[in-house]
This record gives sequence, C-alpha cells and structure tokens, in this order.
Amino acid sequence: MRSLHIAATGMLAQQTNVEVISNNLANMTTTGFKRRRAEFQDLIYQNLRRVGSTTSDSGTVLPSGAQVGLGVRTAAIYRINEQGNLQQTENRFDLAIRGNGYFQVQMPNGDTAYTRDGTFALSPEGTIVTAEGFIVQPGITVPAAARDVTINASGEVLVRLDGQVAPQNVGQIQTAIFANEGGLEAIGENLLLATAASGQPQAAAPGAAGHGQVLQGFIETSNVNTVQEITSLITAQRAYEMNSRVIAASDEMLSALTRLR
Repeated sequence: MRSLHIAATGMLAQQTNVEVISNNLANMTTTGFKRRRAEFQDLIYQNLRRVGSTTSDSGTVLPSGAQVGLGVRTAAIYRINEQGNLQQTENRFDLAIRGNGYFQVQMPNGDTAYTRDGTFALSPEGTIVTAEGFIVQPGITVPAAARDVTINASGEVLVRLDGQVAPQNVGQIQTAIFANEGGLEAIGENLLLATAASGQPQAAAPGAAGHGQVLQGFIETSNVNTVQEITSLITAQRAYEMNSRVIAASDEMLSALTRLR
C-alpha cells in the first residue's frame, strides 16, 4: 500500500522539523544566533490517468486525470537573518552590528570565517580576538598602556594613552556583507563560511553603504521567538501523530486482507 510509504515520509519530515525547532530552542540564549526554518516539498506523482490524454476517437480529452502523490521530502533549512535584540553589557570589547554585516575572523588554518557574535576580548599580545582566541580582522592590537578604549560606530578603535590629549587610532574593524546570506555555511562556534551560494564577501567599514553600524558595549541576542517555536513544535507533533495513525490504519487494512479466506 502506497499509504505506508507516504506516511513514513511524512513522519521523517516532521522528525526533521522537530530537530530544527529543538536546535532553535537550544540556542535561544546563544549570542548572534539566527533561527532556522525547515521547508518541505511534495515528492513525484504517479499518473493513474494522465491529464489531457484523449478519451475517445472524436478528440475528447481527460479534464483532470488521476495523480497519486508519493509523499514529502525536506527541501531546505533556511536561516532567518532577522536582527536580534541588542543587549547592553558595559563590556568595552563587546560589539554588536546594528544592521547588515558580519565580523571577519581569521581561522587557525588561514581561512576567513564570519560571525554576528561580538563577544570579543584581548589576547596576551593585546590583539582583539573572539572567545576562542581567533583574530578579528584586520588584526588590531591595543597598546598595553592604554587606559581607555573606544570603538565608534564606524569601527575605529581609539585608545587614550597617558600624556596624550587626543585619542590615538590603532585600527578599524571591517565588516562583510553577502548577496545571499542564506548561502553561508554554519560550522559551529557561531562561525559561518562563504560558499558559492553566498557569493563573495564585500568588506568595508561599518556604516558604509549596505553595512550596519557597530555598537560598543552591546551584544546581539538570539532572534529565536520562544512562543513561535513552541507553537511550531506542537504543530509538528500533531502532524507526526496524524502520519503515525495513517500507518496504523494501513496496517489494519492489510491485516483485514490477510484474514480473507
């Protein structure tokens, strides 16, 4: 019976849906996390009577035909790049991007990764790094003698040294934007990699055309909506139960056939 296989694909689809929702809920307090959404497509159809086929010698055609669907499959899992809330932390090396853009991070293998997580700190050498110790490009070093550090909306890092009236500019943080943010590949640790689908990164100073501004002393919270996720979880659970009932009903029908004498 086709219904057994069709319902099985439905259960697998809802299992994937629940896994995506559970990952969203697990990361509801992850800095800079963007929630995901599973999208599904119907599978191919089996033609019992093909629509438009002729039904007589006089040229009459079948107006609707008869097609039986064969289930569902996962088409994609999208990243929803909606701006998260900005939470003030009072930490001078915590940065948030208000608008488009990603911080650029140099990986140990030399590759460049991208993140919205701006919980930065200083390395033993005074370089601005991520929580994992990866260098935030373009590699800005804050002098050990600096008694105050200011990072303005354009990403300029200004330090105040003893004996100097005017602050000294020690570098400018660059952000990157992409034509298709959904094409970025997540690799964990709040990091993303560019792919052929995302397009090439367009790096510039914060506040440039298409780039958001930097806020010092803030972090961007996860954009997961708890109420929405719980509602989606209940819907997925009910859909899973309905598909399991189809399998149970199909099994009863097959059992009825085996009891025929």
